[in-house]
Parts: sequence; C-alpha cells; structure tokens
Amino acid sequence: MSADIPVRVEVHPNREAVVEFDPDLTFECVDSCTWCCHHGVLLYDREFFELGDRANLDEATTRFRGEDFVRREEKGHEHTAEDGQACHFLCEDGLCELHAEHDWKPARCSVYPLSVRWEDGEIRVDVRDSAWEHCEGMNVSERKVIDNLDAFLPEYLWELPNPDSEREL
Repeated sequence: MSADIPVRVEVHPNREAVVEFDPDLTFECVDSCTWCCHHGVLLYDREFFELGDRANLDEATTRFRGEDFVRREEKGHEHTAEDGQACHFLCEDGLCELHAEHDWKPARCSVYPLSVRWEDGEIRVDVRDSAWEHCEGMNVSERKVIDNLDAFLPEYLWELPNPDSEREL
C-alpha cells in the first residue's frame, strides 16, 4: 500500500473505511502529552446520553451551533492550553477521568489523531494536520494505526448521518 492510494479496510464486520494515510503510521498516547484534551469534545447524540450515566451533563457539557460538546474550562494545572483551559474531564495528573473511572470515552477522543469524514456514502479516514504539529504520539511506537482501526473508530460512526470529527467548539 502507498500513502497516495486510498485503501479500503474492514474495521468492523461489514463496516469498511477508506484509509487515506500512510499504512506504516504508528500512534500511542504519550503520558506527557495532553494536547488533544485542550479542545471541546464533540458529543454525538448517543454519547450525550451515555455521558449522562457517568457525569452531570449541566456541569460537563455545553451546546454550540446546535451540537453538544464537553465543555472546556479553566484548570489549575499544567496540562492545559495556552489560555489555561482544557476538557472538563482532564485531571491534574494528565489523565481522563472518564477513561480512568469508567473505561469509556467519546468517539471524538477515540478517533484522535485521525480525521473522519463522510464522503460519497463512505467513511474516509486521514490524519489531522494538527496531530502532526502538536501530538507527541505520532510514530513513537510499534502500534500500527491501520491494524488497530477498530480501537480508533467506534462501530456506531457508520450509523451517524455526519460523523465528521473536524467540528470544533
């Protein structure tokens, strides 16, 4: 496979994604990096209700342009954006409260560092430009993204009318 030629990959049974990134790409979260947590996290409808089982939605979420997001808020620790804010669930130790306490996270978090879009009736997956600029986990491990797409792309993304992951708060 070449990075220049999109490839179809079965991610889940009968669920294919068109992969538009280098198949040799590896990714692993790095303990010291919380860059992806500096942004508001888009919540798809199903996740909004699932989050309600784990957290107070009034405290943790906000609406922007008709969509639900986990809010960004002022944090009193080093794991923040330049404005001192980060995801509501980012803890002082740099870990996600949702993932640590509930073994759950929104699709938007699972997808990172990938970009997902719906085009011509297919899910197309590439790497976010911002990941190359900011994320310390790119190409630092042996974990090939293409071999682990099921961990990055929850199956219900195929059921959504617009799984675009580039929407920002």
